[in-house]
Formats: sequence, structure tokens, C-alpha cells
Amino acid sequence: MIAGKVTGSIVSTRKCDSLVGNKLLVVEVLNDMNVSQKQIIAIDKVGAGVGEYVLVALGSAARVGLSIPEAPVDAAVVGIIDDGSEYIGE
Repeated sequence: MIAGKVTGSIVSTRKCDSLVGNKLLVVEVLNDMNVSQKQIIAIDKVGAGVGEYVLVALGSAARVGLSIPEAPVDAAVVGIIDDGSEYIGE
């Protein structure tokens, strides 16, 4: 699991049936995370918005957390960070 900040959203009118009705967010990975990507696209099931810091599950954990095991998802927003200022630099 990694932490990041939601910087935007993606609109996709054509996608796999298992993704219909789900919001896609652009998440900027925090610098302290040991992840090669600087930004990821994550499916959102918790109602996160632009500017919020979030927890993102990666890989098969993302699909399990969504209860959509057949979905082509490898990143999912699974939580919104309420407090963590010592870690997120605010």
C-alpha cells in the first residue's frame, strides 16, 4: 500500500464492463514511497476528491478490496488520510 495525493480524474466513456460506474483518479505518489511511478491511475470506491491524500492498494490487493476479482485493476483508492502531517509534509 502507498500514500499519495489526488491531482485529477480521468474520464473514459469506453471501458471494460466491470469498470462501468467507477471513478478513475490520478494519484501523485508521495516522494517517500519506494515506488518507481510518480503518478498512477487508481479506481476510487471511497469517494476521494482532488487535493485529498489517499491510501492506494496495488496489484491483486486492489481487486480484492473492490470485490471485483475479474476487473483489470492494479491500483485502488482504499482510504482517505485524515491526519498524517508528519508523513505527508504539511
